[in-house]
Amino acid sequence: MILRSARTARVLLIRPGATEFDDQRRIKGNLDMPMSERGRQQVRSLAEQVSEFPLKAIYTAPGESARETASWLAKGRADRGRNVPTKVVEAFRNIDHGLWHGKLIDELKRNHPRLYRQGQDAPTDICPPDGESIREAKARAEKAVRRVIRKSGNDVIAIVIPDPMAWVVESLLTGEELSNLWKAETDSGEWDFIEAEAENSWA
Repeated sequence: MILRSARTARVLLIRPGATEFDDQRRIKGNLDMPMSERGRQQVRSLAEQVSEFPLKAIYTAPGESARETASWLAKGRADRGRNVPTKVVEAFRNIDHGLWHGKLIDELKRNHPRLYRQGQDAPTDICPPDGESIREAKARAEKAVRRVIRKSGNDVIAIVIPDPMAWVVESLLTGEELSNLWKAETDSGEWDFIEAEAENSWA
């Protein structure tokens, strides 16, 4: 399916601060985990880096690390007299990795080398045991992205969402193909500003 917009989507895509599983290179999936000390340091720096973006709204995944990151962003703006509404979007929950939750990425690479290579080169159809496929997660995220973009007009919004779901949302906004699931598993405390022009399609 192709997402099309008659306007320019202006999205500040923010990865929450790291959790202990990120620090340990474990697959966290949709486990609800707080930020580690490194994660809190990341968010303090991140909030300062993006402080000048004129946000209309902050949309956040429901997990604790995402909500705490969104709260830091909103608080920093409130301190400057700019109240930015924050909304939790259930559809932005992270990908359900089923029986992979808690596994070390290096362990999966060692025990399932063919699967690991698929995650690097063609991850869309990967589906962990008792989890959801990347394709299913992308379809879920697409509907939510449509809604928040439609509401935003040409204003700047922030989407606070952990990887690998942030990796999926970035693909939707930019039209770039998904690649290297394993790198996306442990990215944290980073941000990208994405402007998707009207003539672009978001695959």
